[in-house]
Amino acid sequence: MDPLRFMLDQSQIPTHWYNVVADMPHPPAPTLGPDNKPVPLEKMAAIFPMALLEQEISSERWIPIPEPVREIYRLWRPTPLIRAKRLEDMLGTPARIYYKNEGVSSAGSHKPNTAVAQAYYNREAGICRLTTETGAGQWGSSIAFAGQMFGIEVRIFMVKVSYLQKPFRRSMMRTWGAEVIASPSTLTQTGRDFLAKDPENPGSLGIAISEAVEEAASRADTNYALGSVLNHVALHQTVIGLEAKKQFELAGDWPDVVFAPCGGGSSFAGAAFPFFADNAAGGHKGKQVRLVAVEPASCPTLTKGTYAYDYGDASGFTPIMKMYTLGHDFMPPGIHAGGLRYHGDSPLVSQLYHEGLIEAIAVPQLATFEAGVMFARAEGIIPAPESNHAIRAAIDEALLCKASGEAKTIFVNLTGHGHFDMAAYDRYFDGELEDHVYAEDAIRTSLQHLPKVG
Repeated sequence: MDPLRFMLDQSQIPTHWYNVVADMPHPPAPTLGPDNKPVPLEKMAAIFPMALLEQEISSERWIPIPEPVREIYRLWRPTPLIRAKRLEDMLGTPARIYYKNEGVSSAGSHKPNTAVAQAYYNREAGICRLTTETGAGQWGSSIAFAGQMFGIEVRIFMVKVSYLQKPFRRSMMRTWGAEVIASPSTLTQTGRDFLAKDPENPGSLGIAISEAVEEAASRADTNYALGSVLNHVALHQTVIGLEAKKQFELAGDWPDVVFAPCGGGSSFAGAAFPFFADNAAGGHKGKQVRLVAVEPASCPTLTKGTYAYDYGDASGFTPIMKMYTLGHDFMPPGIHAGGLRYHGDSPLVSQLYHEGLIEAIAVPQLATFEAGVMFARAEGIIPAPESNHAIRAAIDEALLCKASGEAKTIFVNLTGHGHFDMAAYDRYFDGELEDHVYAEDAIRTSLQHLPKVG
């Protein structure tokens, strides 16, 4: 066994996803409709297949992974767990840093873990067309790939600022047969309304979600797919942490702390939830693991948001979910980590944070790019801007260990590579990037528009 690289064979790809609801101390808050009553599954079946809706409300600890999904997972899973020894040496830290490289997937990120599952369940339900949104393009690339695997047509509303910043993500989606539309667009009433107010609107995930949901709801042959936030998405991502636990056993080590980037919450859930299962059972050999979500300081949903019921989109088409939110009409600055520019967060992640069972920190943009460059020069992998958030937190933790002499074990979810983000790195090198301060007045105004519940 390579002392720095811990691999599983394909027979060890998880056969079941882990459902954190089974181990949460309190049941999840229900999703509500306009009447403030829980939304019946039948109503949501207009845009989601029933199999996914059943996963959304399930409290079963283990959900079987269909064999056709595992077959496609075999194209890149299991992903490697690698000890970042060169980074440790660069930092001069006694800490041991490990990262799970989800960038080896077909689309270059962790997102296919749920995209493949969602495309499969939609195909089984007889759906031939999907709409969705994407920020940085990792989710859009993933659902385009998954749609191609299962013969499903895909239309993607891509947040305009990312559409312009990341043209090669668009090329990936088109290569896999998807149609890519800059959002806000003139194709939906939602898009037209936002453009009427501001023709230069840079877009947001909330707006793009509204456009995708509006179109899906208007066509019987079309369903909606979401790359983060929802319970079933978090569920599918747990293959990351489940594999990592087996790999840490191979390494003869175990994390003291897990860091993962957090926008909507699926990356964090995928890495952290399987370790939460051990914490809930008293810890791994009595050891509790810190689980830390890392978000951008310019869109600080967990660290500066309010725990309340809010819409998942900007126009109020979705049911309302209890989550940390900056307000559904909050417009985040146009940072390059487009996948983290979301006003809300996973209800499951939000509830665990509200109950003090996980942690969250926010980091500024320039510090994340500094961390990404350090990582690339030590480990050879250029990370996505989203991944740089977790890497920044891991480096800071390792430097604290250097100061204290404590030899902690640090686990980072490296969610994807940054090969299509080099324009952002160039801007960093040229001194053109800046730290964006979140707009407190904008948050206060946005929070005044939360739906009335109770």
